[in-house]
Amino acid sequence: MHTVILVLIEVLIVIGLSRLAGLVFKSIKQPLVIGEIVAGIMLGPSLFGLVAPHLAATLFPAETLPFLNVLSQVGLIFFMFLIGLELNPKYLSGQLEVAVLTSHVSILVPFSLGTLLALLLYPLVSNASVSFTAFALFLGAAMSITAFPVLARIITENNLQGTRLGTLALTCAAVDDVTAWCLLAVAIAVAKEGSVISAFPTIIQSLVYIVFILTVGRWFLQRLERHYQRTKRLSQLLVALIYMGVVASALIAEVIGIHLIFGAFLLGAAMPKNADLVRELAEKTEDFVLVFLLPVFFAYSGLRTQIGLLNRPNLWLLCALVLAVAIAGKYIGTYVAARVSGINNREASALGWLMNTRGLTELIVLNIGLELGVISPLVFTMLVIMALVTTFMTSPLLEWTYPKRLIRLDIVEPEPQEKIATTNDGESSRPYRILVPVANPSTQKGLLQLAVAIALNDQQPAVVNPLSLIELEEDYAFESTPVEANRLIAQRRAQLEDLINTLEPPIIRSYVHPIVRTSSNVARETAEIAKIEQPDLILVGWHRPAFSNNRLGGRVGQILSTAPVDVAVFVDRGGEQLEKLLVPYSANIHDDLALILALRLLINRDTSMLQILQVVAENHIQDELSYDLHAMIRQLPTSVRDRIEIKIVEATEPIQAVVAASEGVDLTIAGTSRAWGIERQTLGRYTDALAIQCRSSLLITRRYSQITSHLASVLSEVSNPESILSN
Repeated sequence: MHTVILVLIEVLIVIGLSRLAGLVFKSIKQPLVIGEIVAGIMLGPSLFGLVAPHLAATLFPAETLPFLNVLSQVGLIFFMFLIGLELNPKYLSGQLEVAVLTSHVSILVPFSLGTLLALLLYPLVSNASVSFTAFALFLGAAMSITAFPVLARIITENNLQGTRLGTLALTCAAVDDVTAWCLLAVAIAVAKEGSVISAFPTIIQSLVYIVFILTVGRWFLQRLERHYQRTKRLSQLLVALIYMGVVASALIAEVIGIHLIFGAFLLGAAMPKNADLVRELAEKTEDFVLVFLLPVFFAYSGLRTQIGLLNRPNLWLLCALVLAVAIAGKYIGTYVAARVSGINNREASALGWLMNTRGLTELIVLNIGLELGVISPLVFTMLVIMALVTTFMTSPLLEWTYPKRLIRLDIVEPEPQEKIATTNDGESSRPYRILVPVANPSTQKGLLQLAVAIALNDQQPAVVNPLSLIELEEDYAFESTPVEANRLIAQRRAQLEDLINTLEPPIIRSYVHPIVRTSSNVARETAEIAKIEQPDLILVGWHRPAFSNNRLGGRVGQILSTAPVDVAVFVDRGGEQLEKLLVPYSANIHDDLALILALRLLINRDTSMLQILQVVAENHIQDELSYDLHAMIRQLPTSVRDRIEIKIVEATEPIQAVVAASEGVDLTIAGTSRAWGIERQTLGRYTDALAIQCRSSLLITRRYSQITSHLASVLSEVSNPESILSN
């Protein structure tokens, strides 16, 4: 088979498997990069070569490896350019003195431990062709690395960028990044020249080139920025000039005697940080690099990772020792320095776990060491395992040390003091709270109006929280950097404020307080926020799922299934009136919630009318259900009771009876009940006949717990009607 065709087939397999593995790991709250690294290892001798050696040799023969290497090197050059481009000076603006101390100690301790570990490993896993100095420097550098892109992504996903911990972690990682790359440059120079003294000219040339880029190079780049500001667009000519600069800088770094990636990183760091220019350049560059080139690098690394080399218990013990030294060195160094700087115990511990993130940056370092022959394939495999474990453990350990319920996000505007109502016995009542996920502020005014109508009255304090989650879909993408995430949050908050300002009358706007956050999984994050905020109700708008015609599928279905509170789904037909309400009632807990919300609307709005529709089979004898309904209604004030009509109809098809009744009302409220064709089935499949056929706007209710009270505080002077429905 022609080599080029074979390489293209390899790339096809690599991209597909990387995406698939990445999605699997994202589903368990892990960075996409973990899945992509694992996918690369799966394609190598550790799995594919072990299970199907002949097929692996056919698909990934030795003659194609140089082509994969070229693609991966090009990918690394432009990825390092992106890292430098996105290394914003704003990250160095907070707690710089503390960050510099913490960062350098977090490098010094693991570097020192790595050097001591080299004394043990060098005679066991290295050979005389490699100098001990070079081996120790590389092992120390590998222990010291923190992957800034992965750490930034974790901070953004956890909405920590506005907290003291997040700001400090970003500053530490930025300082760490620059220092660690300098250490690695020295290690490369020593490895190539054989000793520190011989490497001295290379180090001097590197310093001269750095000064050149930060002076002459930056002057030229600023001219390009001024051109961009005049034209307001990044033309192909401008992109070509920048890309030529990236490649030229990489080549100069290689000629000097360090590595291609340093030149690319340096040019990215020197680029003017004009927000629009950086955003447009990053967006033009990152898709091809992240989707096409980086997975090839992961595959190339995986083909050189041979877990089978760890074929004796003593080698696994050495691997465990490498892992322990890497984790302990980074954690202890960070923790002690942070505590000395006055950081509290919880934040110092969380910072230690964050700085342990190594990810792709570690993989880059290891591949350089393997290419130079400083580390053997056995040590390479041990350190790849270390990189995977330390990255994998960061998110769960961060959540354990610094759970989301303890995070106070600066990006969420402080809510004004809520009104406090008092009950008859003088105790203050808890505000009634509705959480309203808003995917598109420009089209969901009706959803917010309904939430306000359900929540607000004169008897009980209430808060409506429009929740807008900005979904981050890709690792390393520019939108997931904290600076860009803050811009997107501010933009979305402004859109929500514009929406709130359209609500009438103006007095109700003070009860509506938006929450804007970033997330990698909207449904899961909504459920987690519900646990923290403890709303009485989640009111979500219906939208058609991307891959299904099911009304209650997709994210809506996930929220219905996972949210630990009562949920209502609003199918908006466009009507703004809430004067005529219809509740088809069949005596189950979900219909109970439908009726309770209808009664709350009735109490809050003096002009609303409610029809309770009971559908019975022909010749069916009326049972005690009607007694329960009447008993509940008798508990209500006369002003509310007079606006309720109970209607009993005989019909063989309950859905058609409800559809006919919905013709003349503004809002139908129905539980997720088999009778109405919208019951949640065992396998998560929904039928939604009523949602499709209903003539009015429709509110579909799912009750989570019968303990939740939606009426007790409103009707404190009478017995709780909800207790009757729950019996």
